Amino acid sequence: MRHIAIIGSGPAGYYTAEAAAKHWGDDVRVDVFDTLPVPYGLIRTGVAPDHQSIKGVSRRYEKTALTDNVRFVGNVTVGQDITIPELQELYDAVVLATGAPNDRELGMEGESLANVFGSAAFVGWYNGHPQFADLAPDLSGKHAVVIGMGNVALDVARILSKTETEFAGSDIVGHALGLLRASKLEKITILGRRGPHQVAMTPKELGELLHLERATPRVDTEDLPDEAEDAILEPGARKSVTHLRSFAAIPESVHADAKIEIYFDLYASPTAMQGDGKVATVEVERTTVEKGRAIGTGEMYSVPADLVVSCIGYRTSPIPDVPFDQRAGRFANDEGRILTGLYCVGWARRGPTGTIGTNRPDGYGMIEKIAEDADGGLLGSGRKAGREGFDALAAARNLDVVTFSDWKKIEEAEAAAARDGAPREKFVDIEAMIAARGS
Repeated sequence: MRHIAIIGSGPAGYYTAEAAAKHWGDDVRVDVFDTLPVPYGLIRTGVAPDHQSIKGVSRRYEKTALTDNVRFVGNVTVGQDITIPELQELYDAVVLATGAPNDRELGMEGESLANVFGSAAFVGWYNGHPQFADLAPDLSGKHAVVIGMGNVALDVARILSKTETEFAGSDIVGHALGLLRASKLEKITILGRRGPHQVAMTPKELGELLHLERATPRVDTEDLPDEAEDAILEPGARKSVTHLRSFAAIPESVHADAKIEIYFDLYASPTAMQGDGKVATVEVERTTVEKGRAIGTGEMYSVPADLVVSCIGYRTSPIPDVPFDQRAGRFANDEGRILTGLYCVGWARRGPTGTIGTNRPDGYGMIEKIAEDADGGLLGSGRKAGREGFDALAAARNLDVVTFSDWKKIEEAEAAAARDGAPREKFVDIEAMIAARGS
C-alpha cells in the first residue's frame, strides 16, 4: 500500500490525487491537506465570482474526493500543525500543491501607500478568502488604476465596473457587493508595459467588456500596430488584438454616455506612486517594444489613481524544511522533484503560468515520476503508517481536522444563506466555517 500526502486542495492537488487513484487503484491512500476548512483553492477564492461555469470543474474534484482512497484533511497548516519531515515519516511521497497565493511586489516607491493592493489580496477580498475579508478598499474616488496585461487585470477591471444586477447568479460575497454598490469610480485605467501584440488577455475575457451595462472599453488608435502585422500572431492572440481594435473603433458618443470608462493605456510602465498617506497618482514612463521587451523612452506622465490594484503575478509561500527558489518565487525543484520523496506540482512547481486545465497533465505527470521512483526503490517498501499515523498524531495534538463530509455541511449552509439568484454566500471567517459543519 502506497501512502501519499498532497498539500493543497486546488486544481493541482486534486488532479494529482485523481492520477494517483487511477494509477494504483485500491493500493493507494491519498490525503489532501489544506490550511482552510474548505477545499478547491483557486477555484473558490481565485476564479472570478461571475465566472460560475469555470468553477463547475470542482464537481470533478468532488468525484475524486468522494472515493474511498482519497481523503480531504482541512484546517491543518503544514509547517505549523505538522512539519514536512513528519509527513515524510508517515507518507511514501509528499506532494506540494500549494499554488502561488502571495502577490509579487512591484518594488517601487509608494507601493505601501493606502488603497494600493496586490491582486491576490483584492481578488481574495471579493471572493471571500478569510485572509482578506477585512480589506475594505476605498471606492469613493473617481479613478482606479489596474497594473497588468493578463486576465486577472481584466477580472479586477470588470468586477469594479459591474452594476449590482450584473452580479446576479455570481457568488461574490456580500461585503464586497455592498462596497461595489456604493462605488464612485468613473475611470479604470489598465496599465500595460508593452503593446497589443504582447497582451496575455484572452479573447473571451476581453469580449466580456463589450457587454457591460454602464462601462465601455477604450484603446487609443495610435497604440495599435498596422493590422497586417497581426498575421504573425497565434489565432488566440490575433482574436485578442481584434477586440482591442474594436475597442478603439467605439465612437466617442458611446464613451460620453458611459458612466465608467475602461481605458487600456499601453506602452506604459509604472515607475512610482505618489500621495499623502493614500495613493493619488501613478507615475508612468512611456515605453517602446524591442524584441518583445519594454524599453523606457524617458517620456514621463502621471495618471490619477484613487485606487491601485497590481496584477503582475504571484509567488509561492515558503514552507520550513523545503528548499525555495527566492528569485523564481517557487519551490526549488528538478521537474517536480525537490528531495527524495518530496515533490511539487502546479504553480508551486512551475510558477503562476498556464490555465486551470494545465494542472491536469502536470498532476498526472507527477504521479508517473512518483511511480518511477517507487519502482526504483527510492520510496521504500510501502509500509509507512500513512493516514493512520497522521490520525494518531492529530489526536495527540488536538488538531480540529475538517473532513469532506464536514465541508458538504459547510457548503449546504452557504447555499442556504445565499441571496436570491446566487449559488451561495460564502463564510469568510474560519470559525464560522467550522461551526457550520455542526449545523
